[in-house]
Amino acid sequence: MERIYIFKSGRLKRKENTLIFEYLEDEVIKKKFLPVENISEIYLFGEIDLNTKALNFLSQKGIVVHYFNYYGFYSGSILPRKKNVSGYLVVNQAKHYLDPDRRLILAISFVDGAAFHIGRNLRKRGINTDYVEELSKTIYEQKNIPSLMSIEGKIREFYYSKFADISQDEFFRLEKREKRPPTNAINALISYGNSLMYSTVLSEIYKTQLDPTISYLHEPSTSRFSLSLDISEIFKPLVVDPIIFSLINKKIIGKDDFDRDLNYAYLSETGRKKFVKAFNDRLNSTIKHRKLRRKVSYRYLIRLECYKLIKHLIGDELYIPLKAWW
Repeated sequence: MERIYIFKSGRLKRKENTLIFEYLEDEVIKKKFLPVENISEIYLFGEIDLNTKALNFLSQKGIVVHYFNYYGFYSGSILPRKKNVSGYLVVNQAKHYLDPDRRLILAISFVDGAAFHIGRNLRKRGINTDYVEELSKTIYEQKNIPSLMSIEGKIREFYYSKFADISQDEFFRLEKREKRPPTNAINALISYGNSLMYSTVLSEIYKTQLDPTISYLHEPSTSRFSLSLDISEIFKPLVVDPIIFSLINKKIIGKDDFDRDLNYAYLSETGRKKFVKAFNDRLNSTIKHRKLRRKVSYRYLIRLECYKLIKHLIGDELYIPLKAWW
């Protein structure tokens, strides 16, 4: 199944059993036909007009739509009516959240997976990881979520402080991680990549019986799919950060790929396209799975993480976070 990324502004509409994207180019209205039978997700980065006819059609075809704001950061999703549902699983998801001990076990697992991949990134680049390893040893000793998130925060603070040693370009030096809004180019890359990962994880959760609003590390709240935040913790250092290092050090992305008028704190359309291509290539790349004994994509690893979580919630198998072995 394909994922469609639309960067231009225009109109997405249904015509009979076809989806058409209309846009203006050189003062001429152009049309692009989208193969709905082969689409799983659509990512909208431009200003797109949609009507209920198109939305109903997207829902019928089970196509998830993620839309992003002017600066390229995640704004929201349009999810079709879910067909793969299980009241039994949702009840068990809620039980694990309401029980402090069971919630903590899962929250610890997400932080453990994230810390492992952070250490892996640093070791691959010849950076001493003693501090990360010492903090990682204390993860399973934490008695509550706030203290656990404090440990996670210290690990990430150290990790981001080493970005200067990883990047070979002075323009991309990271003095401090700043999100809302990002204040420079490297913060823009991290925030943009994390937005893509959040929406990708949400799409994979949607394909399972999990409820994306019931989470364990991040507090469930209104207007966000917090389980996507939980699972993203494992995959941000595994997928997003290596892409950033590669794009910078191979000089695929440079100063000209950022909006100069906004203090280089936001990617231009060209920069976003470059990042999306690298992100998609990474998700589609495969590794030999030790347990399944076949090749699986990075994207499917996210789905497998959801399945592992389901087995834990219904009492079949203890959840152990993904830790890259390759």
